[in-house]
Amino acid sequence: MSVREAGRVSRVVVTPVAFRDPPLLNVVGVHQPYVLRTIVQVHTDEGLVGLGETYADQAHVERLEAVAAALPGADVFDLHALRRIVGETLGAATGGAGASFGGMLEVSSAVDTVVSPFEVALLDLQGRATGRPVSDLLGGAVRDRVPFSAYLFYKWAGHPGHEEDAWGEGRTPEQLVEQARRMISEYGFTAVKLKGGVYEPRHEFETVEALAAAFPEHALRIDPNGAWTVETSIKAADRLSGLLEYLEDPTPGIPGMAEVSRHTDLPLATNMCVISFEHLKPAVAADAVQVVLSDHHLWGGLRRSALLGGICETFGMGLSMHSNSHLGVSLAAMTHLAAATPNLTYACDTHYPWKTEEVVKPGALEFSGGSVAVPKGPGLGVELDEDALAALHEQYLTCGQRAREDTAYMASIVPGFTPNTSRW
Repeated sequence: MSVREAGRVSRVVVTPVAFRDPPLLNVVGVHQPYVLRTIVQVHTDEGLVGLGETYADQAHVERLEAVAAALPGADVFDLHALRRIVGETLGAATGGAGASFGGMLEVSSAVDTVVSPFEVALLDLQGRATGRPVSDLLGGAVRDRVPFSAYLFYKWAGHPGHEEDAWGEGRTPEQLVEQARRMISEYGFTAVKLKGGVYEPRHEFETVEALAAAFPEHALRIDPNGAWTVETSIKAADRLSGLLEYLEDPTPGIPGMAEVSRHTDLPLATNMCVISFEHLKPAVAADAVQVVLSDHHLWGGLRRSALLGGICETFGMGLSMHSNSHLGVSLAAMTHLAAATPNLTYACDTHYPWKTEEVVKPGALEFSGGSVAVPKGPGLGVELDEDALAALHEQYLTCGQRAREDTAYMASIVPGFTPNTSRW
């Protein structure tokens, strides 16, 4: 492959988009009709364009736009300068305040979440300039395919006032088994995750048991997003210990997770109580979790996520990858990161099968046997479909959503609804 000059950043385009989402139920409510994401395009004076993707609630878009205005002139290879620019810009614009996403994820500083899409875009540019895939820039791929898990949700048949979606209703154990059967048939997944925290625990235990009976060779996991008390979590670990590969966030917080951990040998996983580096020391000291679900959107990009992988290896902790609803730019970044992480010990989460709209051109990201081949092209290995980007941006402008508000949306349909955190 030829090598080109990467040059310096000439301009940055920040484009919020909206794509359709089914009514997927969770501990804080239900997914709204649209998912909001932001596509970042970093242009260089050499004519290259690098891509990144992140959240798109209005406060986050404003942070991204502030950094986009400050980034021109930056060296594409100077990632330390990127972090400094983000820190200085957010300090001036917001006082360095924290950030919250979807009612479940809160960080004390927005810096990492803002750095992430720009860092991914700069790595994409570095790869395009050098003719190497991003996985090479992270130390080299140790696997050429990355395994992902089926992500099951309890769900309504369709959004109120809308037609039933292609997946139909998912409320009973039998319906969730059929949902899993379809995902496994279409994508070849060998691991299955159930999003819990929706119904009382016995119903969700019975769903796990039905899935285990229907798919005895598949690795299973359940994530109630902190819906259970410590006592219920201990009972769940006892009842499901022979069926699950890990139990994810059964109860909120490091102290609660540590108490559950003391009463079971079943590994506990998290993407809620350990979502930044400041959480690692207390979690390790308390032996609160045995599996960390990384997420480059939260942890500050791909290189800091690789650092997280090394810390997990040092302390003998398992490693997997969390997912929020995302498009192909994020899937490509997740795939390169996972490919270059030697101690990735579990299949990664992905919402990808629930998606019906996209901004990248087809062909680079295909599921087969439950895994995605690492894109071979330079950088992320994906190309933006400009027409699709424009259409989804127009959808963002007209959909009326400006933040992810699962609880408010649920309460508009089920008056009096409150989140299920620690409810059972």
